[in-house]
Amino acid sequence: MALDEALMARARRTGESVFRVYAWSPPTLSLGRNQRAVGIYREQALAERGIDVVRRPTGGRALLHHREITYSVTAPCEDNGALLAEYGRINAMLCNALESLGVPVVVAAPSRRAAPPSASPCFAEPARGELTLRGRKLVGSAQWRERGAMLQHGSILIDDDQSSIAQLVRVPVDPTPAPATLRDALGRAPVMAEVGDAMFRAVRELADRDATPLAIDFDLARDTAEIAPRYHDDAWTWRR
Repeated sequence: MALDEALMARARRTGESVFRVYAWSPPTLSLGRNQRAVGIYREQALAERGIDVVRRPTGGRALLHHREITYSVTAPCEDNGALLAEYGRINAMLCNALESLGVPVVVAAPSRRAAPPSASPCFAEPARGELTLRGRKLVGSAQWRERGAMLQHGSILIDDDQSSIAQLVRVPVDPTPAPATLRDALGRAPVMAEVGDAMFRAVRELADRDATPLAIDFDLARDTAEIAPRYHDDAWTWRR
């Protein structure tokens, strides 16, 4: 989270855009920026299962990062720019990469508005612009804009761990349909590098033919280290 925020600051400063793909260790429950968490989650159950907790700078609902792949996009933007246009450009790269792996995704267009932050998992239902597989949500995304830069987070499920979030909350959660997974689509679990390489090819094909792998230079490492304590701070994680 700290590196993503540092990349957002660099986008604001330099105009650079970065498409990042990564995984988590240990398993981590990430909370949406404005999601209520105090009194909702069973902290002892989280500890017993070895699950860390962090609050994202982006919005949305809780997500368990375990058998999934996370992407982030940082870029300069206009604070009042067309949100759906940015989603569309990123979706084009996601669709290109996933379809190259044999995953036939479709952009969701539900008739009702997205659900507000709650104890229900992020993958309970697709919001407008998110990617689905045979009607079920496969890629969940959320975006944050501030002072001329944007950060978009998204998660691509390899297997379904999201249903277990209901066992980590103190309040009753209505049953939700199982989300789609890459295992559903491919009949196997792809490795991280396979998906990352597909994303990199999509960036070069659709956004920047001269794109290069991200290098963590001194300035970026310093900025990340300065930001990181906030994401380790319980006062931030459990601030609401």
